[in-house]
Amino acid sequence: MKAFYLLALTLALALPGSAQVNSEITGKMRQDLDAVARVGSVMVDGDVCLRIVTRRAKELMFAVDPRDQFVAGDNYDVDDAAFNATKKTLIRLSHLVTFPSDVNLWMPIEAHPGKIQMVVRNKNEMSQFWAWGAIYQDTIPQMESVLKTGQRVTVTEKPGWISVLAPVYSSLGEIVGVLESVTRAKIDAHENVK
Repeated sequence: MKAFYLLALTLALALPGSAQVNSEITGKMRQDLDAVARVGSVMVDGDVCLRIVTRRAKELMFAVDPRDQFVAGDNYDVDDAAFNATKKTLIRLSHLVTFPSDVNLWMPIEAHPGKIQMVVRNKNEMSQFWAWGAIYQDTIPQMESVLKTGQRVTVTEKPGWISVLAPVYSSLGEIVGVLESVTRAKIDAHENVK
């Protein structure tokens, strides 16, 4: 089924006059990713997510050492049990669709308003927002909206990409993170279809 879906997607993107088919496929992908994000909001345990990044890593995240320019990145560590449990859940969620996708976990950084960190990045390493190698980055407006309102948001700003952002809740009902259910909808001719 996965191979058929990818073949159909490749043909739809390659054939002239296939805009309607392409639109139908990407529309279906959006719906599927939205369903994954909705389920993820219920399944991902925000209390566990809050334990992933260790206190030491949080303290060193913004550290500046003139003798060691990589001090923050070299000292990023996680609580293994919390990280592995969350990563397994996110991988399972990504398998709810028939096309390659990832479900990533983003969390705001306490005491640093406007900053967010990708805490769990998944197997295909897909993200519409992550800057490669970044320990943290500015919170994009759509993630800020999810953190404030709890409403899912679909983002297609980066050409060929679809992301659905959804809230992660603690047991107290507080929004503690954002899930990114994502796929790359456009397959370039020079890329291999898996």
